[in-house]
Formats: sequence, C-alpha cells, structure tokens
Amino acid sequence: MIDTLLRALDLRTGRFTSPHVERMNERISIDGESLTDEEFVRAFNDVAPYTHLVDESQDHPLSFFETVVGMAYAAFADAPVDVAVVEVGMGGSWDATNVADAQVAVVLPIAVDHAQYLGDTPADIAEEKAGIIKPGTFAVLAEQRPEVAEILVRRAAEVGATVAREGVEFGVASRVPAVGGQVVSLQGLRARYDDVFLPLYGAHQAQNAAVALAAVEAFAAAGEQSQPLDEDLVRAAFAEVTSPGRLEVIRRSPTVVLDAAHNPHGAEALAAALDDSFAFSPLIGVIGVMADKDHEALLAALEPQLAHVVCTQNSTARALPAAELAKTAREVFGEDRVTVAPRLAEALDQATALAEAGDAFGDPLGAGAVLVTGSVVTVGEARTMLTRRGER
Repeated sequence: MIDTLLRALDLRTGRFTSPHVERMNERISIDGESLTDEEFVRAFNDVAPYTHLVDESQDHPLSFFETVVGMAYAAFADAPVDVAVVEVGMGGSWDATNVADAQVAVVLPIAVDHAQYLGDTPADIAEEKAGIIKPGTFAVLAEQRPEVAEILVRRAAEVGATVAREGVEFGVASRVPAVGGQVVSLQGLRARYDDVFLPLYGAHQAQNAAVALAAVEAFAAAGEQSQPLDEDLVRAAFAEVTSPGRLEVIRRSPTVVLDAAHNPHGAEALAAALDDSFAFSPLIGVIGVMADKDHEALLAALEPQLAHVVCTQNSTARALPAAELAKTAREVFGEDRVTVAPRLAEALDQATALAEAGDAFGDPLGAGAVLVTGSVVTVGEARTMLTRRGER
C-alpha cells in the first residue's frame, strides 16, 4: 500500500518484502515490478565479492536473508530509487534490514511470533521492534496493547522521534464491506479521505490502509510537503492495491481462497474477515503449517469457521508433518471433521470434492468453498498449482 501511494506521487520506489509467495524475485521490486531473473542475478553478482570477504573473515557466514537484503539495497542504489520501502524480516534492532536509517518507521500490531528468538510476550518483542525507530525520525504506530505502546512511545522519546498513533492522530473513520473488497474513510495526519475503495477484505486491511496513508503523509512532510495528499490520487492508488495470498480469491466453482495466516494473531484476523465479508457454507480448510509455529492456537481460531479441515504439509524441511498436525486438529475439531493428505495437490482435490458436496454437511444449497492457509509457503505452493490448473 505504501509503495502504491508513493508511486502515485511520481516517486521511483524500491520495495523489499519477505518471505516471497511464489518466486524469490518478489522480494525485491523496483517501481512495483519484481526483478526479472536477469536483474536478480545481476544484483547477486553485485554483492557476491563482498559476501565472500565476509564469509572468509567472520566466524559465521552470511545467511540467505542477509545476502538478499544486501542484494536489495544494491539494486535500489543501482536503479536508483527515490525512496525504499523495506519490511523487517524478524524483530527490528538486529534484523539485517536495520542497517538502513529510515525517515519513517512503521510498527504494525505486535503479537507473539518467532518467540524462540524474540521473547515470549508482546512486550519482549516490542523492545526488539522498537529498534527501527531512529533519532529524529517519524514513528507511525498502529494500535497496540498498552504495555507495547508504552515501550514504543518511550523509545521514540529517547531518540527524539515524532510519533503518530492509530486512534489518536490517524485511523479508520468508517468501513463498509463491498463487492470485491470494502469502502473506507480514512483519517490521515493532514486530512480525511472519504469513499476510498480498497480491493482487499477484512478490518485488518482497512487498518493497514490507515497506517500506510499516515506513513506516506509523514514521509511527504519530511520532504517539506505540508499539504494533504490529493483525494483523487489517494482513491486511485488504493484501488490498485493487490496483496497476493492474503484473502485472495484465486478460483471460482468452487471458490478457493488463499490466506497466508501462519500464527494465532493472523488466524484471528482471518476468521474475523471471513465473518465480515464472506458467506461460504460449507468452508473446507486446507492447512499446512511450519513446525515452529503455535498450530494449536491457529487451529482453534479457525475452528468456528471450518466445517472440515484437510491437514497437509508444504515441501520445505520446516513443515510440520501432516500426521502431527492432524493429531492436534482432531483435539480441536473432533475426529469426524479431520482428514490427512500429506501431498498438497491431493489435499486440494479432497477439499474441493468436500466443498462441492454441500449436502454432506447438511447444507445442500450452500455455496461451498476451500480456504488454504497456515503458512506463506503452503499458500504459495497452492497458488502455483491452482494457477497452472487454471491455465490448462
């Protein structure tokens, strides 16, 4: 969203995000377009001599993530871009991305994830996240738990950063679900922007839009643009926003929805969005998670939404085996609402058949659908399979 707004202001953007959904190139974008294969290789070759020097002189070689961050920054410098939009990989202070000093730091709602590295409580994680707020910059803070907000605001005061808080200086004034997304009114830092169509589902995406708008307003102000953004420009930019793998309807008849929720916080937002924007009956879940995630709480958050769950696994070594996921799923859903299909393609086929057999769930007239979730990798692999099937 930030990238799209900045490009609407005629700024050349570089964007770094992680992980990718389908192809590694997605992690590095220039002007909204992922690097081509040739450009990606060129970025690697640009930094390779330095990675070798580091690997030879240090006790620990550069990680995959650190290398790709270096490639992104090299590509941004080579372009060159007017502004870089950089998503932290994990944490904040010690994340590889944080070698950059951003004019605007954005902190979205903090919940527990990567607990083995960052801490067991939101407050612990906030201490690490706060490290992206640098001296004399602008901190845009989404609505937080009180103990988290206190840590972030304290960090901003310590380094002399200006703070904008959701629900105080900016926020969602109103939102109404609509066909293909929602219509929102956003209170920005400098003006209110009404009747903005956002082609994404869920209250959390409206919240994301408010945060993105405030971030761009703050960045524009840092460049001495004190006027509000043009309302038509804001509407046109948000209407173009996409977010692959985030409540994305990838197929019809039956409908297949992809969502990359991979922790309890994400699953709760997904469940609320399903209630808010869809009326599927029955809804069949295809779930594959990583072994280091809190899969029990994720399953519990989705249990009220799913008539049945097909437990599967993605192709990575980090994936929780489908049989292990099913053990927990049976405790949450009951024996009769769980099946196991370790191969994702088989899981998709099983779920599609169940969605089409609405009468098996006591709803012969229902609009059955399939939800694929649990991991960005699972969703990415399903997206590739379903897209190729559609092409055939």
